[in-house]
Amino acid sequence: MKEITLLPADTYKVVNRSIITESDKLVVIDLYQPIIGPIAVSLYFSFISDLNRLETVSSIYNHHHLMIMLKSNLDTIKQNIKALESVGLIKTYVKESNDTNHYIYELFSPMSPNEFLNHPILNVILYNNIGSFEYDNLVLSYKRSNVDLKDYKDITSSINDTYISISSFKKTNEFIKDKASLDVNSSLNIDFDMIISSIPKNVLSDKAFNKKTKELINNLAFVYDIDTLRMIDLIRLSIEDNGMISKEKLLDSVRKYYDFTNNGSLPTLIYRTQPEYLKTEYNTNSNRDKMLYVFENTSPYDFLRGKNKGVKPTARDLRLLEHLAVDLKMKPAVINVLIDYVLRINDNKLNKNYVEAIAGGWIRSNIETAKDAMQRAEKEHKKNNKVIFKNYKENVPVWFNKENNTEEISEEEKKELEEMLKDFR
Repeated sequence: MKEITLLPADTYKVVNRSIITESDKLVVIDLYQPIIGPIAVSLYFSFISDLNRLETVSSIYNHHHLMIMLKSNLDTIKQNIKALESVGLIKTYVKESNDTNHYIYELFSPMSPNEFLNHPILNVILYNNIGSFEYDNLVLSYKRSNVDLKDYKDITSSINDTYISISSFKKTNEFIKDKASLDVNSSLNIDFDMIISSIPKNVLSDKAFNKKTKELINNLAFVYDIDTLRMIDLIRLSIEDNGMISKEKLLDSVRKYYDFTNNGSLPTLIYRTQPEYLKTEYNTNSNRDKMLYVFENTSPYDFLRGKNKGVKPTARDLRLLEHLAVDLKMKPAVINVLIDYVLRINDNKLNKNYVEAIAGGWIRSNIETAKDAMQRAEKEHKKNNKVIFKNYKENVPVWFNKENNTEEISEEEKKELEEMLKDFR
């Protein structure tokens, strides 16, 4: 799809497609904010405040209005619009014209806590973003109270016990606003034609791959990083006698497979990039800001693969990435800085004990952003090598001591920087 440039003068209006309650707003803060970040949540609430008193359709605004209200630049607003779209809180439409484009942002309610905490994608991402302690507290706050009713009798009145019908009028109100939320699905990445052709026709029903089943398979493939060939084997284990695919069996098969291949750990963040709320605003075109962009917009898996000249990381290196992401709960961009730093100063070797020793200090210092990690790496290196720092200068990362646009770098460093940036052209 062609990328459309968003301009401050482009106009928009907000259309409310649901009934958004105060409880819904708390759900957005509790469950969605750890995933999409506070700026995206503020943007969602700004759209709500733009609505008129009927809470149906807003007046027409331009995007400069959002820049003022959120005190953010247009790139940040655009990124956070995409964040809201990705979790199903808004849908975006555009009508292009020669001078200014016009946008419509449709607002939807968040999922109920029950839907969210049982969603195959959002539930896992939430857990990975906030950790087990915060996650368990959230789940506890949304649990229903169980009241023992065994000694009680239900005496609730029905409508016909209380009221008498005196009219036969029953016109259906088709345009009354109702509670509405969007589902969250990953982009299609599973080859269903290959799956169907790989399973005998007498085993699989023609109705097996309905829309919901396809969505489930794609979501599971996204969360558990499963390709089409592996998914075929898991689907075969989940086919019922009637030829339909059992959702429960498929979920169980996928989880068991992941547990077996990942030593019982949950799906990791090694294939994820830095959360939006922890990214940096880039004010210059310096070498340092270019590297910040790479660290924040590359998953640890892809970053290490890039350092390996495109070769897939070894199983040992993947276990190390998983350990940093899951067990130590380090953010993706911080892992990238750590990997880049260690490879440079340790002769391109990722020794687990050495990496853990550095990671432990960063964790205790609560380092969650690439910028803080880069500053910490420089500080530690200068401290540890104060006397013989000159001997180490050539072996430090390209982003060390590159604080402004005029800083000169060597041809070798230029080549390294260009290699890292090439995937972002």
